Amino acid sequence: MTTILIIGCGAIGQALGDTLTQQGHQVIGLRRQPPTTPSSFKFIAADISSQAAINQLDLAVDLVFFIVSADGRTEQSYRDVYQHGLSNALNKWHDVPWFLVSSTSVYGQTQGEWVDEDSPTQPLNITSQLIVQAEQQVRAVNPLNVVVRFSGIYGPGREYLLRMAKQTPDIQQSPPYYTNRIHQQDCVGVLAFLCQQRLAGCVLDSCYVASDLDPAPLWDVISWLSAHLACPPPQAKSIDPKAESNKRCSSRRLQALGYSFLYAGYRDGYLPLINE
Repeated sequence: MTTILIIGCGAIGQALGDTLTQQGHQVIGLRRQPPTTPSSFKFIAADISSQAAINQLDLAVDLVFFIVSADGRTEQSYRDVYQHGLSNALNKWHDVPWFLVSSTSVYGQTQGEWVDEDSPTQPLNITSQLIVQAEQQVRAVNPLNVVVRFSGIYGPGREYLLRMAKQTPDIQQSPPYYTNRIHQQDCVGVLAFLCQQRLAGCVLDSCYVASDLDPAPLWDVISWLSAHLACPPPQAKSIDPKAESNKRCSSRRLQALGYSFLYAGYRDGYLPLINE
């Protein structure tokens, strides 16, 4: 039986823990405030930003998932988890394989370019720069550790675009502003799949982009959502022809390894949310 530690065990971590438990693994979730509702696996209360709190844990594990969220968008919040918290946890469990959940915000490209695992990561904002540093730190400890970069996560409880579509928003139509997303069930699916591959002896790459197969313009997404919500369509925003267009994320490496997305595009993932 493999003992797997999930650090920062929020919604995705809990769903991943349930999946791994069902597969026969022993799972331990670590977070500051464990849930009060019954769970299929054990939780431990600890604050990773406290070195003393982490060092006093008597916990032997075989594999670590680091799935944290900063308390806010401030630099200090990101330093607390991606710098101090990560360092404390790495010092404690440096000798086992790691999966670090990262973000496609590490890409600074803005002209609609396609990006993949080999694309430069040169974000302008400090919070994304701290995530880049976290990636580098995890891979420096062990080159076999794996970074997984999720694009915008959506699903039950993560319905920002649905709320936007109901407000008849002004949206950039031309040039197109691309959006990249992944359903939260695919977040869990990707992590469980990569874990299964690692435990089966597969040599994994050091980084995987996890984003669905349809990086679509925001105008198209909101227009489609508005139509299915029976709301007025969005309004075209007057904008400079040289305005930024974001980037388009490719998950070809993940697909080549054998992962099949549950929700290949926004239509597949949002329609069940609309019907509910």
